[in-house]
Amino acid sequence: MIEFSFRRFRAFVKKESLQVIRDPSSILIAIVLPLLLTFLYGYAMSLDANKIRIGLVLEDTSANAYSLAAAFTGTPFFEVIEDTDRAVIERKLIKGEIRGIVVIPQDFSKSLDNQLTSSIQVITDGSETNTANFVINYAVGVVNTWINSLRAEKKVDFVIPIDIDTRVWFNPELKSRYVLLPGSVAIIMSLIGTLLTALVVAREWEHGTMEALISTPIRVLEFIAGKITPYFFLGLGSMTLCLAISIIFFGVPFRGSFLVVYMATSVFLLAALGQGLFISVLSKNQFLANQFAIMLGFLPAFVLSGFLFEIQSMPLYIQILSYVLPPRYLVSILQTTFLAGGVPYLIVINIIPMLLIAVIFIGLAIKNTRKSLD
Repeated sequence: MIEFSFRRFRAFVKKESLQVIRDPSSILIAIVLPLLLTFLYGYAMSLDANKIRIGLVLEDTSANAYSLAAAFTGTPFFEVIEDTDRAVIERKLIKGEIRGIVVIPQDFSKSLDNQLTSSIQVITDGSETNTANFVINYAVGVVNTWINSLRAEKKVDFVIPIDIDTRVWFNPELKSRYVLLPGSVAIIMSLIGTLLTALVVAREWEHGTMEALISTPIRVLEFIAGKITPYFFLGLGSMTLCLAISIIFFGVPFRGSFLVVYMATSVFLLAALGQGLFISVLSKNQFLANQFAIMLGFLPAFVLSGFLFEIQSMPLYIQILSYVLPPRYLVSILQTTFLAGGVPYLIVINIIPMLLIAVIFIGLAIKNTRKSLD
């Protein structure tokens, strides 16, 4: 017969409940982290590509051309920007403002009326392989639907010969590896920068060595700089290893400048190290610092940086949230530098926010570091 004491059971439950309440890390693991992951998986992790922004170059001004253009603007899958100047639309593709281009050439209607093969060109951005495939497939679907409606309207049975010429920019082979490997560098840098530095000050407090540091003449700024420097060079070394493996072993094309990559990664590391150090200064506990680093550094970087999931497919408030995450900007710079080469406009507009975030986090770490036991 198994003896069971409800008195001991109630006492143990009460003790465990008080321990959970007094331990913030338990609350984070049991409640906050599942909630965070649920919202991220429910809203942010979407592989659907609805309302993809594309450019439509209308070189033909005939009724048939306008009818086909209306078919593209009327579909729920595309958000269309029209222009008659191809160069204007191509610049938008280079800047990343659109994900594809549909060109209706000058001889489209003439060839159509003569029952000759009419060509429509579809250009896609191969840096987003899934989106590029969506653009091509949706464009083909729009054209086929338009052809069927035109045949029904004119009550003809002949097949309208339209040839869709597709081109893929930046990543012609549509290999996801060419996109994932450059983006993964940002995720690795986030892990190294945020997670490791999140433990350095907390470790000092737990090991009892912080009291010895407080008794020395070292200043707060020197203390922070001394903590950041080793991990900064460790991060650059890790980034160099990632670049070498991606380029040499996996054959990822590199069309940009190594100087730009090192400059952008250096700024990003300052932001990531500053974030991790700020977490460590506030927590003073390695386990708690580790949880905060994962929740605030690694997981958001993995999901909301554009590394795996198209940010434009996410809800608007999630897109806005992604602007405060440094990995979003480094992923954009690395993918652009690898696949498209040097695009100064994209590099500048992505480095400036990272630099601002770095200044904020390092400033917060300095402000909250006190040379006292309080």
